[in-house]
Amino acid sequence: MTTTTRPTPTRTALCGALAAVLALGPAAVAAAEEPGGWKGEGGLTLTSGENNTVDVYVERAREAERTISVQVRAAAALSEAEVVGFDQRLKSPDSLKRKVATALSEQPGRNVDTVLAGITDAVRYTLQWDDAAYTAGVTTVAETLDGWRNESVKWSNTWGRSGYKGLNTGWRAPRSGQLFEVQFHTVASKKAQETTHKLYEEQRLPSTSPERKQQLQREQDAIFAAVPVPAGAESLTAPAPGRSPVPAGV
Repeated sequence: MTTTTRPTPTRTALCGALAAVLALGPAAVAAAEEPGGWKGEGGLTLTSGENNTVDVYVERAREAERTISVQVRAAAALSEAEVVGFDQRLKSPDSLKRKVATALSEQPGRNVDTVLAGITDAVRYTLQWDDAAYTAGVTTVAETLDGWRNESVKWSNTWGRSGYKGLNTGWRAPRSGQLFEVQFHTVASKKAQETTHKLYEEQRLPSTSPERKQQLQREQDAIFAAVPVPAGAESLTAPAPGRSPVPAGV
């Protein structure tokens, strides 16, 4: 007679937990177990030191935002733009940490300071116009920010491309040196961005398979393909450095 010994539930659970931990890899395990570390969705982690560095950055961004917001809102008023989602002008600490952890996992040679130095949307704004007012509105805002000595560091105009439609710009504030983002949208392009947001969030997770990422991209492309392109939007370019006059009376 042969006796078969079945693993007890406790042993089975322990084996499963061990396999899950080993699958994360040694660096991820260390970060997750380290006091003061950060762990996010999809196995993303930061060590205690990395987490603390991001927290310090968040506080500096909050301080710089006060002055930046005054200028962006004034420029929006001059151009008759609607400021959309002003309450979300500061990227949440958790979202920022996810972005940093993703960059570190994709490019192991980088460090947290290098990643933070290239992030333009810790402070961010969205301005919106009707199609007919869009091109003139963007020009007014860009020249106004430039006139106040904000440095243009990013100008991504995707109105003439397939996929995402809009204009995403990055700026460096003159006093604090804080990078901030200003997105320029029409009503239709902003709605498309909101509709595709969950698809984009899933697409950028390290745990999402290449096949699924391609499918998510196709779904986003189809939504943006229906967005009308305002006249002249494809030709919008960054202001020439230092050539825009400082707006008077503001």
